[in-house]
Amino acid sequence: MTGADIVTIGETMILLYGEDTTAPLRFGERLCLDFAGADSNFAIAMSRLGYRSAWISRLGAEPLGELVLNGIAREGVDVSRVILDPLRNTGLYLKHHDSTGVTRIQYYRHGSAASNLQPDDLNPEDFRDAKLVHLNGMTFALSETCVSTMRRAVELGLNCGAMVSLDLNLRLQLWSVESARETLGPVIQKTSAIFGTEDEFLDYFAVSDIDEALSAAVALGPRIAVAKMGPDGAVALVDGVRFSHAGYTSPAVVDVVGAGDGFNAGFLASHLRGLSAYECLRRANLVGACAVATPGDFQGYPTLEEMERLLVIWQERGRAGD
Repeated sequence: MTGADIVTIGETMILLYGEDTTAPLRFGERLCLDFAGADSNFAIAMSRLGYRSAWISRLGAEPLGELVLNGIAREGVDVSRVILDPLRNTGLYLKHHDSTGVTRIQYYRHGSAASNLQPDDLNPEDFRDAKLVHLNGMTFALSETCVSTMRRAVELGLNCGAMVSLDLNLRLQLWSVESARETLGPVIQKTSAIFGTEDEFLDYFAVSDIDEALSAAVALGPRIAVAKMGPDGAVALVDGVRFSHAGYTSPAVVDVVGAGDGFNAGFLASHLRGLSAYECLRRANLVGACAVATPGDFQGYPTLEEMERLLVIWQERGRAGD
């Protein structure tokens, strides 16, 4: 694997969800089979936005692992460094809705192939041309070997002059906030950009105000801190200046999972092209709004041309939060 602009590392799992995306699964229905993961979602989104993306991970050497591998490769992502593990299975998760319509996630990932990621899985040559190494906090929570692997990814990215970004992606089913702070703190100090939802920032930095949380984040070292506010858009602190964008009204809200990964890609793809922080937020919010309009994590992500066209169309139709 050489020549990648974007490198991501982390777990992608088999996704099962009900054919009727609005009904609680416990009533019984047909299941749809797909795959998804924060890092491959990001790689796919960046590929659609015109970058050469590479995803590094481990999958089970079984049909489900091959399904994931082939599916991500079809999206134009370089998967040549993915290891097929003959001793471990591909992780799985279930996406369903409770009686109030809220999306719920149930993981079946203990001992998965990706939880056995090793530092030696990363080749320095794979980072040689990288402009960006993007990581997410959830991978650090999977195992000690994942922590070591992700730390090595940070160092390899920095050694090659790449920008390093981190999505907090706190998953309290996997670890506590205290453990996340202990593990992610030294990593945040080495990143250029940190992303998270409003709740993740407030929980991680133990404050009640989002501006205070963003200030605490950049005090650790990043130039950029971005809080995703769901339907209320996003707020960013970039080089000490606060920016906000109220977001876009999606034509439909079908499935919100994966929107945050698309948001990250929309922001960072625009940042790498030299756009202003405000324009980065506009495009990030638009990609997120596209993502929620379709079932599945990544299916709704736009191409670069679609994104730029929708910026104009949605503003004309009054969906813009400008």
